[in-house]
Amino acid sequence: MNIAHGYRVPFQRRGSVVGEADLAALASVVNSGEPLSAGLWRERFEHRFKELIGARHALTVTSGTVALELAVRLLDLGPGDEVIATPQTFQATIQPLLNHDVTVRFCDVDMNTLNMDPDVLESLITERTRAIILVHYGGCPAEMGRIMEHARRNGIVVIEDCAHALGSHYHGVSPGALGDIGCFSFHSTKNITTLGEGGMITLNRSDWADRVDRLRGNEVDAVYVPTGPGVGAEPPLLPWMKFSADVYRHAVADIRGAGTNATMSEPAAAVGLVQLEALNGFTERRRWIAQRLDQAMSAFPGVRLQRTPEQSRHAYHLYTVFITAGAAIRERFVRSLDRLGVEVQLRYFPLHLVPEWRLRGHRPGECPVAERIWFEEHVNLPCHPGLTDDQVDYLVTAVTDALEQAYGASADGRGRLVAP
Repeated sequence: MNIAHGYRVPFQRRGSVVGEADLAALASVVNSGEPLSAGLWRERFEHRFKELIGARHALTVTSGTVALELAVRLLDLGPGDEVIATPQTFQATIQPLLNHDVTVRFCDVDMNTLNMDPDVLESLITERTRAIILVHYGGCPAEMGRIMEHARRNGIVVIEDCAHALGSHYHGVSPGALGDIGCFSFHSTKNITTLGEGGMITLNRSDWADRVDRLRGNEVDAVYVPTGPGVGAEPPLLPWMKFSADVYRHAVADIRGAGTNATMSEPAAAVGLVQLEALNGFTERRRWIAQRLDQAMSAFPGVRLQRTPEQSRHAYHLYTVFITAGAAIRERFVRSLDRLGVEVQLRYFPLHLVPEWRLRGHRPGECPVAERIWFEEHVNLPCHPGLTDDQVDYLVTAVTDALEQAYGASADGRGRLVAP
């Protein structure tokens, strides 16, 4: 039943909706005659974002991947250091670690949330552990209370990959303000977008914020010290050569590495600011779709719904369900949905099993829960604000039909299957 140009109910190509307000903001910036890079719109977007998240600093960058790369740069990792990471995420979360001579320990996941399991985490911590990199999978907040307890007790930095988590909260606090460093993505598929690409880093440490600001602005990541009197005569400078004067009055004590250009454009920041104001509506739409799907699937045995931890709010960037009746039932369910025109994706393949991490010595059996869930139970269904009411109605009907086809029977409403 797949239509000629795609699925009747597609997986998200856009995770938000771009409307008239976005277009008006875009036109205002383009027609203003002001610079299109590093201007007032970026400052406004960053200020509003840090207010929303509750962090002291928020700095825009060009993508969530760049945010993660810069976050890892702040760790100043050296040979022999260890980092604990989740296997249940997109490759960009931990890919920057491939540039460092460090040991990565993959922490298995909780079978319900697919977030890092705090009990397993505790067993992986050693005196060499420098950082924990986690994800709030699908917008479901990780168990940050216990994770931060382990981290603080051992002097470990916690990096939150918040690419899915904008719009969620844990005990009233937004991801990005729960750990030490928060990394957000504004890719086209994410909960808000800045014209298809973009990212944000949130921090509470001012020294780290200064480093990120230099790194994203094409400056050298270095330790600068005043040259002091008598080091050399300052050359004659004209009044508008202030930058040259500042540079001349400092020397470098240590160079950590080169910076890069990760400047978000003004049009992107302007759209991001408008999208941020629409975030709550986008999130509520996702939550409504998730509730409809939960109601439809809860009638079937062998189906386990993802439950949000207590005192937390799920943003439903991904809608995840587990078919526990066996891999064969899941296979029939997914194939039936595809025939019915519903696009299904499985996110994400366990990272410790991909080639680059196998090259570093990781093997099957390392994270048994993540492996079993992905290979046997895990299903992601479309859940994004771009779906119309008619598409959501069709999705709910298709899910019910596909489950009945998978089981060869229908549910009676009390969790029992009735043969046709």
